[in-house]
This record gives sequence, structure tokens and C-alpha cells, in this order.
Amino acid sequence: MSVYIFYSKIDEVKHQSLLKNNLHFFSKDYQDKLLRYRRWQDVQLSLIGKLLVKRGMSFFNKEIELQEFFFTKYNKPYFKNNDVSFNISHSGEMVVVYMTNKDENIGIDIEENHKLKIEDFKNQMTTYEMNKIFNSKDPLNEFFLYWTQKEAALKAHGNGLLIPLKSFEIKEGKTLIESDKYYVTEVNLREGYSCHVASQQKINKEHIIIREISIDKFITI
Repeated sequence: MSVYIFYSKIDEVKHQSLLKNNLHFFSKDYQDKLLRYRRWQDVQLSLIGKLLVKRGMSFFNKEIELQEFFFTKYNKPYFKNNDVSFNISHSGEMVVVYMTNKDENIGIDIEENHKLKIEDFKNQMTTYEMNKIFNSKDPLNEFFLYWTQKEAALKAHGNGLLIPLKSFEIKEGKTLIESDKYYVTEVNLREGYSCHVASQQKINKEHIIIREISIDKFITI
């Protein structure tokens, strides 16, 4: 089994070139949706996520058409008749894609570690989680570790907001969501960001191959 994480950093200077070279690969519906975003950052984060999937497929010796993206009713993207599983996340300036050539439910979540009031999220935490966060040496960092673990697991499960955050806990890198077991692994990509992946099989961190893909790869100069 091969496990990859591909990531890119957005770049305003290259934004128009990125659109010019890649928008036509997508369906008209997706193009219209993308161009409704007000911020260039949101446009580029969404676009690069899908371009990373296409580039990542080549590592599994597969070709895909970007117009063939499908979405579950919970907005999780997938391709029909393709045994490569993938999931996308973005935050701040970073876009990440988690891919494996095993047909299973996987998830990834990345968050930029920005300032926030942790107390505002207490009603979404279990007692165990609150104690772990507020008794740590760095509560803010611990909060983002907690948050990305749970979001990655929820994305792997695939039912989104229908699963309350308080309904499951992650201990020693594993959890149960509606009787389904998931394993969660931390990934260190860049300082100032927290990132976790979740899968139905336990994966050693050493087996995850990480590749940075410059957005120049998506632009024909």
C-alpha cells in the first residue's frame, strides 16, 4: 500500500496564470462556483486542491479528468471506478491532499494555528478533552492538535456535521465513530500549522511519503 501527502502554498502573484492555464479543465458548474468566491485565496485554495489530486494520481500510474469529480451528499469528493482514495484540506496558505491506493475511508485536516478563544468551543468538547487542553503547557497548540484529529476522523467517516464532536474521543491515536474504528496520525508539514490524517488501517508515520508540489507545476510558462 502506498500513502502520500501532497501539499502546496498559494501565491497571489501567480493567480491569474493559474486560472488561465487550468480553469478550462473543469466543468462549467465548477468554474462558475469558483469565480463566485470574493477572495482570490478561496479560489486558489479550492483549485489547487483538485490540481494536487490530479498530479497525485500520476504517482499511482493513473490518469483522471478533472471534470469527473463527484461529490457525496456530504460534499466529500471522489472519482467513480477508481481504487485510489483521497481527501483534501486547506487552511491559511496551505493546501494538502492525502492519497492511498487502498479503497478505504480516509480523511485529512490542516489548520493554521491562529489566536482564538478556546472557551468558545467548550460545548463541543468532552471532559477528557477539556482537561487535556486546559492543563497543557500550550493550550492553544493542544487545541489545534485536538481539532485536527477530530476533523480528520470525521472526514474519514464521511457524514460531516451529522456526527456531534462530543460523541467520540480520540485516545492513543484511535477512535470509534458509530462503531467504526479509525486511526489518527499527526503529520508535521510546516511550522504554525497542525495536521492529522485518519484512516481505517493503522499507518506508521514513517510510511507516509510527503511531497511539496510548487504551483509552478500547474502553470505553463
